[in-house]
Amino acid sequence: VIVAGVKIPTDQFGRTWINYTPHNKSRYVSAKDVLDGTIPTERIRGHLVLVGASAVGLSDIKPSPIDDALPGVEINAQLLESILSNDYLRRPNYIITSELVVLLFLCSMMVVIVPRAGAAWSLFGGALLTAMLFGTSWYYYIELGVLVEFTYIAIAGFVLYSVLTYLNYVREGAVRRQVRDQFEHYISPAFIEQLAQHPEDLHLGGEMKDMTLLFCDIRGFTRISELYKSDPQGLTTLINRFLTPMTDLILAHRGTIDKYMGDCIMAFWNAPLPDKDHARNACDSALAMMIGVEELNVALRAEAEAESRRYIPIKIGIGLNSGVCCVGNMGSDQRFDYSVLGDDVNLASRLEGQSKTYGVNIVISEKTYKRASGLAVLERDLI
Repeated sequence: VIVAGVKIPTDQFGRTWINYTPHNKSRYVSAKDVLDGTIPTERIRGHLVLVGASAVGLSDIKPSPIDDALPGVEINAQLLESILSNDYLRRPNYIITSELVVLLFLCSMMVVIVPRAGAAWSLFGGALLTAMLFGTSWYYYIELGVLVEFTYIAIAGFVLYSVLTYLNYVREGAVRRQVRDQFEHYISPAFIEQLAQHPEDLHLGGEMKDMTLLFCDIRGFTRISELYKSDPQGLTTLINRFLTPMTDLILAHRGTIDKYMGDCIMAFWNAPLPDKDHARNACDSALAMMIGVEELNVALRAEAEAESRRYIPIKIGIGLNSGVCCVGNMGSDQRFDYSVLGDDVNLASRLEGQSKTYGVNIVISEKTYKRASGLAVLERDLI
């Protein structure tokens, strides 16, 4: 725009950016003093004079970027001063493009970094980047007289950070719930919490691991079930009373319950959480289970005598084997179980059956024996 031969730079909306200076009362002359003639004529002669009001009641008090309250007439004076001194603030079109590029780059970086770096590190990096942006904006304003607006970029970045942090929280919560739901019936609550806190330790879908397998079965279960021909619910209660303490003992020794097959329990060690002493923990669990069965038999005997009914003690056989197996989610898309497969699993089941053949309570394989130190064992046979 050209006014009286003076070129005034404006943007596409016809606006110009005023390079404001701090409010200075010495620039003001009271209209009363002019009318009274108390102001020397030299104070006004040769100057451009703007007439305006500064009374608050006249509602002409305006805020400026560097003053909270400024008489409206001074805004015109500030603009006039910028025109006369040719000292404008500039906001070229490329600055807007640059701001959009910075906004796009910042948002893209946050989408990539925040989910991986976490909330704390992302907040620190965001604060550092925001300080750099405002420092750059301040430098352009003070040294070059160019307006670079990063405020909206900082606000957009903060909003995006908040959204991404919330989504991370929701996603982590969903992962933890999934871990808890999947393993709450298999491993101890302490292990569930450890998995929930570190779900990266869980590799589903099948992996090869060196593990120890345990099979436990009730000997002579047919005879016991015949006592409950007319009371199937009583047989169910008995099985539950047997499985509950056995399960607790397995979980207490860092084991994982694979499944229940009637009166049989299948468990394994070293998955889903690592256990470098899996063979020894499995053997200790087997020994503890033998003690647990004896304690259960004492209670069952007392109940049978009190009710004057026949009592058959529960006797169990346990087979243990160690080896490399495939562990992970087995099944279909609609239903799957966290289980283990492999020849060493079958061998553990066979050894449990051989405990009846040899008339012993616990049979372990040579591979388990080599992995578990400090146990008193007897070699029975070659199979």
